[in-house]
Amino acid sequence: MTPPPFRVLILGHGEMGQAMEYLLQPRHRLSMWERRPKSGKPLDLEAVAGDQDFVIFCLPAIPHFDLATRLRPSLSPNCLCLSIAKGLDNEGRTAASALTQALGPGLSVGVLYGPMISEDIRAGRPAFAQVGATHTNAYDLILRLFESTALALEHTPDITGIAWSAVLKNVYAIVFGVADEMALGDNLRGYLVVAAVRELGEIVTTLGGSSATPCCLAGLGDLITTATSMSSHHHELGRQLVRGRLDAIQGEGVHTLKMVRTRKLFDYRSYPVFHLIDRLLTEPEQAKILMGNFLDHLRHHPPRTR
Repeated sequence: MTPPPFRVLILGHGEMGQAMEYLLQPRHRLSMWERRPKSGKPLDLEAVAGDQDFVIFCLPAIPHFDLATRLRPSLSPNCLCLSIAKGLDNEGRTAASALTQALGPGLSVGVLYGPMISEDIRAGRPAFAQVGATHTNAYDLILRLFESTALALEHTPDITGIAWSAVLKNVYAIVFGVADEMALGDNLRGYLVVAAVRELGEIVTTLGGSSATPCCLAGLGDLITTATSMSSHHHELGRQLVRGRLDAIQGEGVHTLKMVRTRKLFDYRSYPVFHLIDRLLTEPEQAKILMGNFLDHLRHHPPRTR
C-alpha cells in the first residue's frame, strides 16, 4: 500500500528548490515560497507553515535563522525542518546550528548533504546524500519522504561532521577550478583530492565532528562531484578567478572563507590548501604566481603523513 502523501513547504525556488520539487511533486502535496516571486504575491508564509509535515530550506544559510525564528510560532510540534544549505550565515553558523538555535529542542531539525547536483536530479539521474537529524525518528520520516525517488539516503549521527564537511568542500572546490583553468593536469587533481580530505578530517575534528565523516558522501563524495562537474558553481569560480573575472567571484564558498577568517572559526593558516585558497581569493591578480609557489613548496617540502 502506498503511504499517504506528506504536506511539504519548500522555501526557495532556485536550482535546488526546483530539484526538490522534481523529486517530491509526484507523491506529495507541495507549497512553494519565494521571497520575491516572479509573478503574483508570495505565500502567506505563517499561514501555510502551520499545516506542514516538512519545511525544506532550499536557500543559502544566511536567512535560515531569521526565517526559522519567524516560522517557529506557526509550526506544528511534529513538523520536521530540513536544510540542504552548504554555507555559513553571517554569525558563522552552519544551517544545522542556525535552525537548531532558532527552533529550540522541541522541533526536529535535519540536514541533507552529498552529491546532489541539481541538473542531474532534474534529469532523473541518481543522487546521494547523508541525513543527520536531531530527533531519533526523523531519519525514518525523511526516508519515507524521498521513497521511490532517485535520491538514495544513508543515516549518520554526526550532524556536526556532515554540516562542516559540506560547507568546507565548497571552499576546496575552488582550487580545482583554478588548477583546471591553468591546465595543471590530472595528477594535481588527484593530489588535491587527497590533501583536501586530509585537511577536512583535521578541521572537522577541531569543530566537534568525527574525523571519518569527510571521507563519506557529504565530504569526499560531494567534493569530487563539485570539484569536477561542469555544472559546479564553485569549480567555475576558480576558473573565473584565473581569467580575472573578479565580478563573478561570489557564492557560499567565498562567504564561508570570509566567515572563517573574520570570525576566527579555526586557524585556517595551519592548513596549506585552505590557506592557498584564501590567498587566491584575497590576491586574485597573483593567482598564477600563488599556484606556482605552492607547487614549488610541495616539491621541496613534501608534507609528512600525520
